[in-house]
Amino acid sequence: MKRLFTDYQERWMTGFALLGFVAFIGFIDNLFIMWLFLGIIYMFAFYEAMKLYKLEFPSTYFWALFLWITAYFYPSPDDMFFLIAIIFGASLAYFHNFDKRLLLPFLYPTIGAMFFLTLYKDYGVSHMFWLLITVSLTDIGAFFVGKTIGRTKFSSTSPNKTLEGVVGGVLIATAIGTLIGLYTYSLSKSIMVSLAISIASVFGDLFESYLKREAGVKDSGNILPGHGGILDRIDGYLFGVVMMVIALRALPS
Repeated sequence: MKRLFTDYQERWMTGFALLGFVAFIGFIDNLFIMWLFLGIIYMFAFYEAMKLYKLEFPSTYFWALFLWITAYFYPSPDDMFFLIAIIFGASLAYFHNFDKRLLLPFLYPTIGAMFFLTLYKDYGVSHMFWLLITVSLTDIGAFFVGKTIGRTKFSSTSPNKTLEGVVGGVLIATAIGTLIGLYTYSLSKSIMVSLAISIASVFGDLFESYLKREAGVKDSGNILPGHGGILDRIDGYLFGVVMMVIALRALPS
């Protein structure tokens, strides 16, 4: 067990530093600061996604920034997806030879980023804490359980993941996430929301692994020592936050 810490020392140090910084942003609990913080993460993630999709259109970053600025003033940032679809459809119809692949970075990671802002605006920093803990424990739990008892490969997309690790991570994250959710919601809703977040985060991580395999790269970037790029760190959150907002809206309290 000790080797799991010593062999991944750089990864753990970066992870704890990030956790501390995120906790500081949450403690401030200010809309503009949170929007700015999430926006910086989003633009880095957007850049890395463009590289994974092998797209080189500098003007695309303008539209990503335009959407994020608009999302600050608009009450429901997740609606920005429909604005994206309209702009894309209009451009496709008008220019005819418009590259259809340009929609991809506006689906991933843009939709997840918009849902992050929606979660904060609609539910507050406490729910972002719930998301953070649940996704983190899914990842950490899967890592430790997989390293100790993992035998069965989960998916060829991510050969290092084991079924035992994934199940263990989901169970641990759901249990702790439920305890957090109980401060606000019923037991059943806390369980369902936590479970939805955890399972979605597993496939968020798997989706990013798929993109990297398609692009022929190990990491989405190198900005975070021991982790790789921004997308390597937030991949599970980009799926988890969408499912969290949907579950919160769909399930009775």
